[in-house]
Amino acid sequence: MVLGPVADVNTDPRNPVIGVRSFGSDEELVARHVQAAVDGLQSNAVAACVKHFPGHGDTHLDSHHALPEISLDIDEYERVHLEPFRAAIAAGVDAIMTAHIVVPAWGEEPATLNPRVLGMLRDWGFDGVIISDALDMAAIRETVGIGQGAARALAAGVDLLCIGNPTNRGEATLPDQDRRDFLAARDGILAAVSDGSLPRERLAAAAQRVARLAETLRTRATTAPPVGYDGSEIVRRAITGATADAEALAVVDARRRSTLAVDSASAYVAQTLAADGHRVRVDVARSSIDEQDSALERAVLAEGLTVILLDRPDADDAQRSLVERAALRDPEAVVVNVGLAARRPLPLPVVEVGSASRIGAQAARDRLTGGASHRAVRSPASAGPPD
Repeated sequence: MVLGPVADVNTDPRNPVIGVRSFGSDEELVARHVQAAVDGLQSNAVAACVKHFPGHGDTHLDSHHALPEISLDIDEYERVHLEPFRAAIAAGVDAIMTAHIVVPAWGEEPATLNPRVLGMLRDWGFDGVIISDALDMAAIRETVGIGQGAARALAAGVDLLCIGNPTNRGEATLPDQDRRDFLAARDGILAAVSDGSLPRERLAAAAQRVARLAETLRTRATTAPPVGYDGSEIVRRAITGATADAEALAVVDARRRSTLAVDSASAYVAQTLAADGHRVRVDVARSSIDEQDSALERAVLAEGLTVILLDRPDADDAQRSLVERAALRDPEAVVVNVGLAARRPLPLPVVEVGSASRIGAQAARDRLTGGASHRAVRSPASAGPPD
C-alpha cells in the first residue's frame, strides 16, 4: 500500500503540514492528478490511499501538534476540498485516509472520530478501506488519547488504525514508546468492546473490508503487467526555471525547520545540491541578520555559483529578505526553491523544484552545472512559476 497520493487542495500558502505534498491550489488540477496517480499505482500490485479526508489544505496549523479547525464557508469547502476525493472514488481508489481536522458545520469531533464525516464516503458509494491518520499525533493523543481515539475511530467507520511515529512526542518519547502506543490503542479497543460503545459488528465489518483488500492485491499481483519508468527523468521534466553551467555550487540552506510530516530541512537535500562545494545552514527564523549576512558573504567568496535554497518564498518574509540581500552582494546568484512555486517575483533567477527530495536536488544541480545539457542562466523575468 502507498499512503498517497495527497488529495488535499493546498489553498493556504502558510500550510505547514501539506505544502508541496499537494498537487496544487486548484481543485480541478488536483482531482486530475489524483485520478492519474490512483490509476498508475493500482495498475500494479499496489493499493493507493488518498489523504487526508475531508481535506487538510486550508489550515495553517499542524495536526501533529494541535487540532486544526477549518472555518471556511461550507459551500466553498464542499466545492473545493471534496472534489479530489470524489475523483479518487470514481477512479476506484482502494483506501482513503482521514484527517484530524474539525469542520464545525459537520460537528465538533475531528473527522477521524466523526461518523457523519466518514459516512459521507459510504454515501458516495465508497466501499474500500478507511484508514485513520496517525493516532499518536497531538490532535488525537492530547485530546481524547490514543486508546479512546482508536476505539472512537473504529466506531466512527475507520477500518485500519495508523500509529505513525513514536517520536511524535518529541522530548517526551520513551525508549519503548512504540510498544506503549500500541498497547494504549489495543486496551482502548478492548475496553470499548467490553462496555458496548464499540459494537463487535463494526469490528467484523472493518476486518471484512481489510481482508477483501488483501485478496484484491493478491489477485492484482498475479495479473498486473510489469511497468517500468525512469523516475529521474520524470523529476527533470517537472523542474522549471533558471539554468547555468557552473563548475561548483556554494549553497546557503535557508529552509524552515523540519516538521514531523514534512522533513523540510533534511541535510541530504543541501548536500546533494552542493556536492563537494561550500554549504552552510542558516535558520532565518532564529538567526540574526548579521549572522545571515555573514553566511551569505562566505558563500559569495567561496568557489562556484552562489545558490540560496528556500522552501517558502511567498509565505516567509525572512527567506525573501535573505534573497534580496543576496542579490545585492552577488547579482549572479540563483535561488533553488523546493517549496510551493514563488508567485511574487524574486530579484534572482529561480529553479522551481517543487519537492524537498534527493532526486529533485540532483536534478536542480544538473540544471545549474550543465549536467542536463543546459547552459545560459535565465533572467528572473523568464524564471517565473510554472503554469
